[in-house]
Amino acid sequence: MKIRIRHILILLACFTLFLTNVKVTSLQAQEQKWLRVSRLQSYFTDYGSETEGSDGSNQINAGFSWPGDYGLVQYTLRGRALWIGCKNFTDPISGESYPYKVVGVGPRGDTEINTKIFVQSFKLKGRYEHPLVYVDDEPATDLELYDALDEVDPNLVADRVLEIKINTYMGISMTKKIMAFTNPGHDNYFIYDYVFKNTGIIDAAGTVKPQTLQDCIFYFQFRYALPGEALPGYDLGWANWSARWGKNTVNHVIGNNPLDPDFKFRAHYSWYGPHILRPVPVEDDWGCPDEKEKGVMGAAKYVGYVVLHADKSTTDKNDDPYQPFTTASIGSDSLGSTPYSQFDRIAMEERYTLFMTRGKPSLSQWEVLQQSGLDIDTWVDTRDPGGYSATQGFGPYTLVPGDSIHIVLAEGVAGIDRAKNRAVGANWLAYYNKTGTPTLVMPDGSTSTDYTAYKRAWVQTGIDSIMKAFQMATDLYKASYQTPPAPPAPLFFTVNSGGDRITLTWEDNAPKEYTDFDGYEIYRSVGNVLAPETVYEKVFECSAADAVHAWDDTTARRGFDYYYYIQTKGKPSSNTIPPGVVPKSSMFLTVTNKAANLLRPAAEKLEEVRVVPNPYNIKSRILQFVDPGTDFDRDRIAFFGLPPVCTIRIYTERGDLIWQKEHTNGSGDEYWNSQTQYGQIIVSGLYIAHFQTPDGKSIFRKFLVIR
Repeated sequence: MKIRIRHILILLACFTLFLTNVKVTSLQAQEQKWLRVSRLQSYFTDYGSETEGSDGSNQINAGFSWPGDYGLVQYTLRGRALWIGCKNFTDPISGESYPYKVVGVGPRGDTEINTKIFVQSFKLKGRYEHPLVYVDDEPATDLELYDALDEVDPNLVADRVLEIKINTYMGISMTKKIMAFTNPGHDNYFIYDYVFKNTGIIDAAGTVKPQTLQDCIFYFQFRYALPGEALPGYDLGWANWSARWGKNTVNHVIGNNPLDPDFKFRAHYSWYGPHILRPVPVEDDWGCPDEKEKGVMGAAKYVGYVVLHADKSTTDKNDDPYQPFTTASIGSDSLGSTPYSQFDRIAMEERYTLFMTRGKPSLSQWEVLQQSGLDIDTWVDTRDPGGYSATQGFGPYTLVPGDSIHIVLAEGVAGIDRAKNRAVGANWLAYYNKTGTPTLVMPDGSTSTDYTAYKRAWVQTGIDSIMKAFQMATDLYKASYQTPPAPPAPLFFTVNSGGDRITLTWEDNAPKEYTDFDGYEIYRSVGNVLAPETVYEKVFECSAADAVHAWDDTTARRGFDYYYYIQTKGKPSSNTIPPGVVPKSSMFLTVTNKAANLLRPAAEKLEEVRVVPNPYNIKSRILQFVDPGTDFDRDRIAFFGLPPVCTIRIYTERGDLIWQKEHTNGSGDEYWNSQTQYGQIIVSGLYIAHFQTPDGKSIFRKFLVIR
């Protein structure tokens, strides 16, 4: 426990420094918080919408990544916008009248944002705290930085809830709750719950200037870009660079008419349109396959949103099936993308009349593209080379002081799973390179020799997948989120390298906290984790009847790096959505970000013990000894040739005990950071190491430290 407390204190100190740096940066940019506990992972900002480049990158946003178990490089988002507009607005300071008033954020950064939007609170809440994860006694989880909870509330309806509260100069205050779920079937979408209220508050100080707001429109813009791992950065990957801003993104709207006999959802979805301008053009670019190596598809996915609820009016809180009022796709680089002054009458009128109240076109962008007979590149070049964004505008509503409007959306990503992606891509590549003719099984079970049609058919099954995500979100919302929650992960998860095994141990809190507990599963990857190349393998499973809290991985091989995660399982229930799903804790709560591996085998004789290097010269440590896999500036001394179990004690030349450790991992290795038990850095001098086995045998080694 002393080791854990020490590590926690170190983490707190490092995290405080991290937050300090973020705070300095946030004076110039939007503050971020992340949702990274489900397979869909993204950052969000305190202004309530994510502008282009608000991830801190001037190349690609790392937002809305799915599947997150293969890295944030699986991004699908370029940027979002949120505009709030009304008619006949009286400026609360000058008293001047404006025929149109629009405030908001996005799609691009705005140097005047702090005159329009006033952040009140920005909190990340969790149903459970994330576990402490260690590999070889060192913290080993990304969530220490990315899952910094402000509150823990076991009664939350979701596993994570990010709550944003803002005021606007228009007098509309917004509360936005972003909900993330980790149960299978719900881990690829977020639910956004908005309440827009006419509070009359016009600034950060809470100044109230009430007025009735006529014909309010609440408008959202989504600029998707889907090359993902095919374009991880400039001049990297195999996609065309213009795909990073969504030039080839295709948008389709469904459910504009609730009287249509096929009406099911008010929704939109987007996908990667085949790009003829790839660095190496391929036959039929559906899914953006890698023609160089394994054929894996960087964009075999669909992204979009579904409307779950929109008030009919401020007095009728029933869902209005005719909302949203506007569903038109717009040019992403149109004049509406330019930052504007909130006192610019022309700019605000353009936003309100040309974009926010554009209505519902009879044809979606995809349908217009189909009718044109053109490829997506040629089509957008004649209209907007920046590509097209999806939009939604809700309203018009008139809000007297105190009135509010409630809108709920779900936004998600779906497509073929990673294993199918790899298999389909490999089959396509064999035909493309003429290296083989594997059997091509189509989604309907038939076979084909048309490898481009085969790949396209599998990519397009993503439409069914995104529809399923929409249905899952709809069912969960209609059930008022009442479904058995995901079980808690172990509070502690430790992985320790050893000489003949890697030992995993975990806390036994889950059976006590979760009535439907049904054991654990452990997965392992080799060489990397949370990366496109990763392959996860189930290596251990137990049920409630034979549950244990420790396991030795004896199948690990020397010379390989291993990463692990553990999931708590629940029992399937008819009460889950969908019925019968097996609830599991999130893999991201426990996945390790440091490698474990087999160490040197233990020595047979005490005489084999040695100190490396000896003498230890701090100024030459890089030349003398570097522990593989560690930072080059680490101050470490190694003890090699150890017996499998022994006690190590370090004494000064005059006999003062300054450090002690129980070596129990069965290996022949142990390391010391040349600090005392209390964290003091040792001085130059002669030191004595004492090694004692459980049977009382011991040996001394002297070594010299030069600083």
